[in-house]
Amino acid sequence: MVTRTRNIVIVGGGTAGWLTAGIIAARHRSRIPHDFTVTLVESPNVPIIGVGEGTWPTLRSTLKKIGVSETDLFRECDASFKQGALFAKWATGAEDDAYYHPLMLPQGFAQLNLVPHWLKGDRGKSFCDAVCAQGKICDDGLAPKAITTPEYEGAANYAYHLDAGKFAPFLQRHCCEKLGVRHILADVRNVTLAETGDIRSIVTEQAGEIDGDLFVDCTGFRSLLLGETLGVPFKECGDVLFCDTALAVQVPYESEASPIPSQTISTAQSAGWIWDIGLPTRRGTGHVFSSRHISDDEAERELRAYLGAAGRDLPVRKIKIRSGHRETFWKRNCVAVGLAAGFMEPLESSAIVLIELSAKMIAEQMPACREVMDVIAARFNATTQYRWGRIIDFLKLHYALTKRTDSQFWRDNVLPETIPERLRELLLLWKYQSPWFHDEFDRIDEVFPAASYQYVLYGMGFRTEVEPQAIAGEARLAERVMRENAVQTDRLRTGLPRHRDLIRKIVDHGLQPV
Repeated sequence: MVTRTRNIVIVGGGTAGWLTAGIIAARHRSRIPHDFTVTLVESPNVPIIGVGEGTWPTLRSTLKKIGVSETDLFRECDASFKQGALFAKWATGAEDDAYYHPLMLPQGFAQLNLVPHWLKGDRGKSFCDAVCAQGKICDDGLAPKAITTPEYEGAANYAYHLDAGKFAPFLQRHCCEKLGVRHILADVRNVTLAETGDIRSIVTEQAGEIDGDLFVDCTGFRSLLLGETLGVPFKECGDVLFCDTALAVQVPYESEASPIPSQTISTAQSAGWIWDIGLPTRRGTGHVFSSRHISDDEAERELRAYLGAAGRDLPVRKIKIRSGHRETFWKRNCVAVGLAAGFMEPLESSAIVLIELSAKMIAEQMPACREVMDVIAARFNATTQYRWGRIIDFLKLHYALTKRTDSQFWRDNVLPETIPERLRELLLLWKYQSPWFHDEFDRIDEVFPAASYQYVLYGMGFRTEVEPQAIAGEARLAERVMRENAVQTDRLRTGLPRHRDLIRKIVDHGLQPV
């Protein structure tokens, strides 16, 4: 007898649980509640970790697809715009050592690769400024759009910074009120297995037994279903990414008119780095570091020195980071999403985008019945395994390119044995040809495009050998494209509003609905 997949049970709330619920429910909305249910079970007693304040531009399309108002997001989640990341003191540690990883592609990216032309000319502009307007927009404290720009559209590409503690309840209300998701507040006391080894049900203290056909594990680091119940091991990557602890602190602004950066600021320290995220009402900051290279007390001193007088007496929250992921992500009728699947240091805000990508794939490839679930699971595992591998590569790239030798942490990070083999091969290749979209970044499941590698490589001072004759035929086109970027940069810098001013207008008047 064919066992139809009709009842989806998501165990755990937070951003992972509610985003997953929203994405699945929106995709299968016409079936709810006729022959399909999405039920989210979360404990009333487990606090949300709430560290994911940075997002990717993918969240715009995700929220739009599930029917969320962008105006409501700003009003209810203390949201601001994110246009990229500024990395300070990563290459040499000098005071003027800084570069952008923006969210806009280089000008004319689909037409030609500007890297060799920039390297050959090197007109005194950073790579980002030579090929993209977004670094200057961020320098000027500007927003990526105007109040007249419709929801989810922008003059420049953008993501969000938001209060994760407010985002999950915001999604919860939308999922329950607009998408038909069932919400059960209950503590899971037991997980029952069928004779086949599948999960049959969860047994809760307050709501009894809850059956399901597909279970989504969003129980955080504990991984109650996939890890504890089904015994899927955790694969550590601390030998590549050393940071294993974070000290987080919320910092008030000096005044209500203080400017809000529209970029995540990541400032390297002696054994890690400090994030600084501007929300409308506060700054979210924290020190991510390697406990093998620095003590908690020393790390806290570096964090408070960075914050100055603003952070003198503020309480600091300690968060342990276990870098790595489950060896497999979908086993039998259980799939893990969010922290239950794995976690990396938040250097490139990859946590929420992995939730989006996983939930989207589950929703789009929802197995019709148990008989095909293992086929879907194998596809999901292959894609997700690849994505985690590429995230590890990309995060390590930031460390592997450093020229800093002022501490053991930075010296250890450039040891060949700490750099994944694929990344070592690519770094060798990039000495002679720069990354571009048609090279090794042609898979549909790439997380970081070739442009991201370009911004980090050449922001960190990497050099690729350029054969002048090989690019001579494109010289005129390259000149024109770089001039177009300069014109676009000037136009956006004069036409875009201040970041805080736009947020205030959105809260007061709203954006034009799509």
